[in-house]
Amino acid sequence: MLVDSHCHLEFADFGDEIDAVMARARAAGVSTCVSIGTRLATFPQTRAIAERFAEVWCSVGVHPHDAAVEPLDDAAPLIEAARHPKVVGIGETGLDYFYDNAPRTAQAHNFRLHITAARETGLPLIVHTRDAEDDTVAILREEMAAGPFTGVLHCFSGTQKLADAALDLGLYISASGIVTFKTAEALREVLRRVPPERLLVETDAPYLAPVPHRGKRNEPAFVADTARALAALRGVAFEELARATSDNFFRLFTKAARPS
Repeated sequence: MLVDSHCHLEFADFGDEIDAVMARARAAGVSTCVSIGTRLATFPQTRAIAERFAEVWCSVGVHPHDAAVEPLDDAAPLIEAARHPKVVGIGETGLDYFYDNAPRTAQAHNFRLHITAARETGLPLIVHTRDAEDDTVAILREEMAAGPFTGVLHCFSGTQKLADAALDLGLYISASGIVTFKTAEALREVLRRVPPERLLVETDAPYLAPVPHRGKRNEPAFVADTARALAALRGVAFEELARATSDNFFRLFTKAARPS
């Protein structure tokens, strides 16, 4: 059993192929997926995918790229959407200084309100951070001091310093197909050291297809390739890593039901 802890199944990249995409995921041993919300405006589509497939769950959130387009006045819309039985997480949210598609103050404001929603609902926070490690850690530490919450740094591509800070806060770290890229040796060293009980795997589909699918549209079935690469990196059997990352997922995403 494998879990794709972060994908975007409602994106137009999948179109009318979604049934075939999900069939390939099942054939690859992927029993659970989380389709991640990026806009409140498109949340109905995200939710609809989760309602359509028993093995798909979803989250609600505003991506940092869209923080200026969808600025939050408070956490209420997130909390209300999270009442749906298929919503298992808050986000993705965080800081992205690589593209700077939204003012940094707007990103930070939305980020903090997502943390409020995660704290109040008890659902895990799904954190996106790129070229913003110091500010991300500062906000997470400040907010954790104000009241505990759980969460994961998704598609981790950061430094050992960021990994250590996240782990110290009790957060999880999710590995994507980047771990298979030739240029990712430094990242592989960080992921090798993550405690086995804090590790997740994901695709971030339709982006970041792992080797041997580089250049193709990513999809949940390919999380198996990422898991195999991660298992080899850490010197454990694929089955052991699959079992551990799945157990970790259900320990963190407590609202998601294990498949029978």
